[in-house]
Amino acid sequence: MNITKFIDHNYRHFNASALKMAAQGYKQHIANNGKVLMTLAGAMSTAELGISLAEMIRQGKVHAISCTGANLEEDVFNLVAHNHYELIPNYRDLTPQDEQRLLEKHLNRVTDTCIPEEEAIRRIEKVVLQEWQKADQSGQSFFPHEFMYKILLSGKLKEHYQIDPKDSWLLAAAEKNLPMIVPGWEDSTLGNIFTGHVIKGDIKNVHTVKTGIQYMMTFSEWYMSTATKNPVGFFQIGGGIAGDFPICVVPMLSQDLLHDDVPLWSYFCQISDSTTSYGSYSGAVPNEKITWGKLAIDTPKFVIESDASIGAPLMFAYVLGQ
Repeated sequence: MNITKFIDHNYRHFNASALKMAAQGYKQHIANNGKVLMTLAGAMSTAELGISLAEMIRQGKVHAISCTGANLEEDVFNLVAHNHYELIPNYRDLTPQDEQRLLEKHLNRVTDTCIPEEEAIRRIEKVVLQEWQKADQSGQSFFPHEFMYKILLSGKLKEHYQIDPKDSWLLAAAEKNLPMIVPGWEDSTLGNIFTGHVIKGDIKNVHTVKTGIQYMMTFSEWYMSTATKNPVGFFQIGGGIAGDFPICVVPMLSQDLLHDDVPLWSYFCQISDSTTSYGSYSGAVPNEKITWGKLAIDTPKFVIESDASIGAPLMFAYVLGQ
């Protein structure tokens, strides 16, 4: 029995049913010539979501991505330093002293996975700093993801690959030149490193890396040019800025720019284990988004209350017909 048949047969109620209906809705949206924006919060790259997401990108099931700076860089960290990562299955039992020992070994922990500073972060820093300084010296500026696309497509890191490159979602995105936004990039390891180099004077122009406002301006152009021709769906993994930033493009266009022809999002699905709570975007139910002019009454809406590292690969497999 393949994954699709397994889900069709077994996923009948509760969150299992929500996952199946959301996957069916995703497939129907694509069949209707729809496009999909995928948003990545949390540590999905360190969870190696690329194993399933990269194929979604290659097969044209994802048409734009919004991700945190952490997800942007951590896919590349995993690509070049996977063999040096350290798994900590008993991470719940760690004492503060255990955590200090990990720090002293230059292992930065994300739940059960430790990212090796020297092999991952510093290796990438050396390469990306060259690109930052090259742009800085020539008076050019690029978005964070454009720097990463350049580096990956140049082949500069190829000799360091430690996983099958087909499992890197960012490499798949770079090869398709997929539209991308990285809101809040400053809140990432490379964002901190860039700031440090500006402070030290290694980079003269802080605007060498474009950030949030410019991302929204560019994204608004993409949304209007796309949504006026094809319905655009919103697939949200987690919440936070990766999700809240891009979904706001619709009310910004209609309420702030006063365009009267702005299509609302045509499909919405969120996978999150965040409980509904006061003021939480991650836990906000889809209907709340109607009041903000983001979704319509009849927009297909799905919420899967689950760990995205479990739910997303299953949904992707269903959408891919596996």
